[in-house]
Amino acid sequence: MPPPALIGFAMSSPGAIAFQIGPLVVRWYGILMAVAIVVGLWLAHRQAKSEGLDADDIIGVGQWSILAGLIGARAYEVIFNWDYYGQYPSKIIAVWEGGLAIHGGLIVGPLVGVVLAYRKKLPVLRGLDIAAPSLAIGQAIGRWGNFFNEEAFGRPTELPWKLYISPEHRPAGFTQDEFFHPTFLYESLWDLAVFAALVVILRPRLRERHGALFFAYLGLYSVGRLVIEGLRLDSFWLGSLRVPQLASVAGIVIAIVGIMWSRRRGSMRPSRARSARTGAVASRSRSSIRTRTPWGCRTSDSRRSTGI
Repeated sequence: MPPPALIGFAMSSPGAIAFQIGPLVVRWYGILMAVAIVVGLWLAHRQAKSEGLDADDIIGVGQWSILAGLIGARAYEVIFNWDYYGQYPSKIIAVWEGGLAIHGGLIVGPLVGVVLAYRKKLPVLRGLDIAAPSLAIGQAIGRWGNFFNEEAFGRPTELPWKLYISPEHRPAGFTQDEFFHPTFLYESLWDLAVFAALVVILRPRLRERHGALFFAYLGLYSVGRLVIEGLRLDSFWLGSLRVPQLASVAGIVIAIVGIMWSRRRGSMRPSRARSARTGAVASRSRSSIRTRTPWGCRTSDSRRSTGI
């Protein structure tokens, strides 16, 4: 039996299983992932319609992108945890038990979305901007699956918002510690703040810079993950470096370059429009020129001024 939902002032998971009907086991992780996907798709559909885009096509691409992102997230987890999954290959497909690495999803999901949107002749950058808030709120919801699974927590702490971890879920070297940083909560709150910033502050200001909102999401998420990852005990390591922090640094760099590119692209668009308007005006002016022939006839074509 799991400990009570609250131990003193500490948070504690009530268990990974929400309910069971015969052999059917429904876990909180799966419920929260489903809620995150539904909320994200609903928001994206609503925004696409408000922008006058084909919302059904956008959502169609989004659904395939989500599936690809889930596969990428699981593949990322398996690759960097091969010591475990190599011994227990049957666990590779057990996604309901947790183990989805968001960086894998952020690599594969958007790439698939870009390819599909391009093939369907949809506005790729605007589609990414529509997806950005959905990604942020989806992560904020989905992170609570880690709470129920007792995973993705940080190092020991005695802070008032400490998280109780049952003995079977404590990592080696920390079996005597009971309370840990609820890093899932930190990231959930950060993702929620990113969502609010994207929708309330950045979207109105970046409306004409297509792609900038997505890059802003990527940069803001990466900043938060870079800091929070330093508290976690389950990081993937590459030598002495944490792989998620390396990925976060890469995300920040890509975000900065992307925002600069979208800004330059946005500033060039009005100049192209002005040039096009100027060219059109000049063309109309030339076509409306009237010349007088020696015979007193008016003509709009200088080649016809001979009267022939």
